[in-house]
Amino acid sequence: MSDGPAHASTRIDDLEVRIAHQDAVIADLNDVITSQWRKIGALERQIALLREEFQNGTASREAQEPPPHY
Repeated sequence: MSDGPAHASTRIDDLEVRIAHQDAVIADLNDVITSQWRKIGALERQIALLREEFQNGTASREAQEPPPHY
């Protein structure tokens, strides 16, 4: 305990500044994660639609008769 109360006050101020920065970083990271989850959800919906379109297209091709040269 080198400088007594003045040193302790400085350390507390430094810790408060660090906590404020960490809170800001956590909020920024949360925003990024939320945005990424929205994008992932949109991409999953697109994949589901494409999969359905592909399966419908495959099913309709299977139902067609093969050309005469087969």
